[in-house]
Formats: sequence, structure tokens, C-alpha cells
Amino acid sequence: MISTRRADFFGPSRPTVFARDAAIATSHPLATAAGLEILQAGGNAMDAALAAVAAQCVVEPAMTGIGGDCFVLYAPKGRPTVAMNGSGRAPAAASIAALKAAGLTDEIPRTSAHAVTVPGAISAWTRLHADHGSLPLDRLFARAIDYAENGYPIAQRVAFDWADEAPLLAQDKDAAAFFLPGGVALQAGQRHAQPLLGQRLREIADKGAAGFYEGATAASLVAYLNGLGGLHTLDDFAAMKDGAFYTTPIATDYRGYTVEECPPNGQGLAALMLMNILGEFDLGEGLSLADRVHLHAEATKLVYHNRDALLADPSAMTVPVETLLARETARRLAARIDMTRARPPVLWNEPEHVDTVYICAVDRDGNMVSFINSIFHAFGSTRIDPATGVLLHSRGSSFRLIEGHPNAIAPGKRPLHTIIPGLLRRDGEAVGVFGVMGGHYQASGQAALVSGLLDRGLDPQTAIDAPRYFAFDGVLEIEPTYPEAVLADLAARGHKLKVAVEPMGGAQLILRDETNGFLLAASDPRKDGCAMGI
Repeated sequence: MISTRRADFFGPSRPTVFARDAAIATSHPLATAAGLEILQAGGNAMDAALAAVAAQCVVEPAMTGIGGDCFVLYAPKGRPTVAMNGSGRAPAAASIAALKAAGLTDEIPRTSAHAVTVPGAISAWTRLHADHGSLPLDRLFARAIDYAENGYPIAQRVAFDWADEAPLLAQDKDAAAFFLPGGVALQAGQRHAQPLLGQRLREIADKGAAGFYEGATAASLVAYLNGLGGLHTLDDFAAMKDGAFYTTPIATDYRGYTVEECPPNGQGLAALMLMNILGEFDLGEGLSLADRVHLHAEATKLVYHNRDALLADPSAMTVPVETLLARETARRLAARIDMTRARPPVLWNEPEHVDTVYICAVDRDGNMVSFINSIFHAFGSTRIDPATGVLLHSRGSSFRLIEGHPNAIAPGKRPLHTIIPGLLRRDGEAVGVFGVMGGHYQASGQAALVSGLLDRGLDPQTAIDAPRYFAFDGVLEIEPTYPEAVLADLAARGHKLKVAVEPMGGAQLILRDETNGFLLAASDPRKDGCAMGI
């Protein structure tokens, strides 16, 4: 599987990282360093991932935070993978009728208090730590707390995203106070601190999940959300303290490997469906670049149409996962693809690109963690409680206000999630962890990444670096590095093209070289991060 072709040392790309004992990859160098420090101190993969994600909640505030959700795949060496669902639920008083009575009609705005389900990340972190961690939480959070209380330098991609969201942040006085000092976005190289966030991390390290879901922090968050019209109660928060739960991964086979994902309410099912369709075609190096993009785009439109209609909290899904993953389903969908023309565009009415962070870690014992944490949109809902410094996510904006829709909002319900950690197995043994950021792009991006590794024999860094494309809302968005001839070919097939003006998503990846036993790690140049190992 793993290519070790010589890197192009005259090109702009970094080479794949080789490590003997352990490795970690994240989208921010300070988070990678925090996780590597834990691995060097004898911590395991879960310890490293928790240290890294805590750091990212400080140094990448547009992408993630403790007021968000997470999903995790954990593969202990020699044992089956377990999936952790750390997604929050809607308040018990939330319903279509209640939201329409509050004046909402077609959708839930991202800045609305109704877009904030009870955050699930801290419930998941503390459960994972209790069950699989080896070092105390105060040790794991030390770097994050230091950066929060004493400041950290703004990285370049962080500054880029910060500036993009400045106009929206300016509309909320609390968000502006925290993130727009002097009324402007911070620039790369400037210092930023969040002392209140450091206090919250100290409370969680001391009291566990109770430090977030009970007591003064929970009371402040409920009062803040109620002041914005939210329906949240202290009971809703208390119920989430133990709300994160383990579940069994779903999987499909692709080119001799097993690809594992978290089950719904995440969109990992869509990634597997897409790989099943691609598996019906020969995607080796003999396929032209235009054919490869066209085929993937058409398969993506078919899968996402099904995703939007069918995926939701499992309790509300009307079509079984087994049916959607069946080979016959893949064959029927693949048969609808015409290689000479684009199908009519699929009508989307979902939010488009949104943000998150992904972390993968492998320790010296061979345990593997695939970890993703999200506040959905950049800076989430932009709602930050000024008393606690907790920035709240916007995941509830993906709920529908349509009676009978599987993803319609309802009391205690979890919304459809885009965040999806991935894991690879071969002959039953875990051999890799990977993830792709970028909101709705994630399922499509995962399929492209896995295909690059297994169909084209690309090494990890080259597979991540490969130019990207994404078919959505009747448009094929494509990064500007594609040749003009390819763009002309795709346009001739009927694709409505849009050249991307911002980097598309991000990715991290760690694979075990099955021949030599070393680890190969890579991180996306579209972000600030890096991969490191020991």
C-alpha cells in the first residue's frame, strides 16, 4: 500500500515523516508539539490526542473549542476498534413547534441560541481519559492552559480564517471583545490569550465533566443561552455529563483494506457509500485526471443526495445502515453515472463549508487514535459567554424544520454531523488513522484520500497534497492547480465550474509500514500544522 517514492525536494511540498516508535499529526504546530511532548513523557496515544485537542481549542479558536462536539475511533493494539460519539443533544424543550413559535420558519441561523445543542466534547474527553488515558488531565492540559493564560502566537492560516470571520464577529459585542481587540482581527505573529478558557480547562482537569456540565460554569452557560432566547436548562447540561457513549464502528472493504467510520449521526456512512461506488470502477493511474474528477464528482452528488434525505440520529433513520452499505446499492448508484456528461445538479439546502480540527496519534504500543473535534462553522455560533469564556458551537443549525424529516429537530435529539474520523485495517490489524476537515467536504475528501493511497499508490504526504475538488449545490468547486485542459474537459461534460478561492479542507494521516514496521505521518499544507514522531 505505502509508496516510498523519492520526494521532490525542489517542489514546495514537505516529505512524509518517518517515525520509529510513535507519531502525531494535527493542523497546528503547537498542538502537534503538545501531543509529541506527552508521547515523549511516556503517555499513550489517547493522552497525546487529548493534550493536542486541548491545545487546539486555545490556538485555533475559529476551528474548535470546548463548547463543541467530537467523534473518536480508538483501536487498541490487537483489539477491535471502538467508536466514541461525543455529539450533543437538543434541549428537552426544543421542537419544531417551539422554534416556529420563536419566529423561525425555514432554517436555524448559525448565530441563534437554537443552533447550540448541549456541547458533547468534554463528556467524551473525560470518558476517554478515564477509560484509556494514563497521565492525569492536569498534565495533559498543561500546554493548553499555559497558552490560554499567558498567550500564544497567531499562526498564518489561523490569521487567514480569523480575518474572514471578522465582520460576523463584529456583530456580537462579546465575540468582538474576545476576538477583535481594537475592533480588528489579529494578524499572524501577534499574541492572543484567553485566561477564562484556561480557568475552564483547570476546572475540567480538577473535577472532570462535572466541572463543565454542573456548577457555576453550567449555570452561567444556561443563563447566557436563555438570554439569547435558548431553551436550555440545567437539567439538559447535567444529562450530558455522561452523555457521550461508545458504539460500534461501521465499515466497508476497499481494495483489500477495511475502512472504519463512526456510525450515524455522523456522515461517515456517506464516506463508505462513496468508496463502495468508486470500488465499482478502475481508478488506477491509467485513468485520466479529468475522468477521475468527473467520476468522483458524480458519485459524490449521488451519495450526498441520499445523505441529506436519510442520515440523522439513528433513532430517526428510516433506511437501515446495512441497506445503504449493501453492494447492490453501490452497483445501482454506480450504474447511474455517465462518464460523458454531468448529471443535473442535486438541490442542496444544507450549510456549505464549515470548520473543525482533526488529530491522529499512534503510540509505541501500537494503539491508534483518530480524533475529530468541531464547533461546526468558523467560530461556531460566534456566541461566547463573557463570564466563562466558552465559545459555543453551531451544530444545531443543521437540524431541519420540516415535519417528518429524519433530521428534524426534536427534544433530546442529536443533529446530523459532518465530522468523521477514519481508520484503516488490513487482515484485521489496524494499520492507519486518517481524517479530512472541511465540513460537508469531509466524506468526499476521505474517499479521495483513500483512493489516492490505495488506487494510485501515493505516499501519505503526496496523497494529502493532491489537488482537491468538490461537487455541491450544482457546482464543481476545484482548486486552482488543475491544468486548463482538465477544466475545459470538465466544462464540456456539463460541469458548472468554480475555482476555489480558499484552501479546500485539511487532512492528517498516520500509516504503519507493514514491511518495516515504521510509522509514516503527514499533515496538510493547507493548514498550519505538521506531523512529528519519535
